[in-house]
Amino acid sequence: MLDSKKNKKENDNHSKNKNETRIYNGRSNFGERAADKITAGMGSWKFIIVQSILLVIWIFLNLTAWFFHWDPYPFILLNLALSFQAAYAAPIIMMSQNRTAARDRRKTEADLATDRKSERGIAAIQKHLSSIERNKLEKILKILEKKK
Repeated sequence: MLDSKKNKKENDNHSKNKNETRIYNGRSNFGERAADKITAGMGSWKFIIVQSILLVIWIFLNLTAWFFHWDPYPFILLNLALSFQAAYAAPIIMMSQNRTAARDRRKTEADLATDRKSERGIAAIQKHLSSIERNKLEKILKILEKKK
């Protein structure tokens, strides 16, 4: 029983790491690309302006009743449509944010590894410079002792 839980956890971690690696490397499937594009579109001024214009037209046509009232005053159909939009938009936006977070996490890990490597290199250079400085000091002291 414990082995099956352990194997399941390892498989979940493996698939999660595989997915994050794929995301970090820039490869994505159709759903992920679609989520990113939809999120980019919904997060733009163009979307807000177009949606606002459509809402104003909807309300205006229903209030003036030029054709017929397909959605009278409390605009229940409009509320339903906007609720559907919100219900689908939220998970799509979250999928895109999760991909962005995974990509950022991988980038941060790579930056941290680079920083640590640079830190080790700088420490080695400082150590080498200190030894050079000590050697020069020792040579200077020997020269001064010989002159005495």
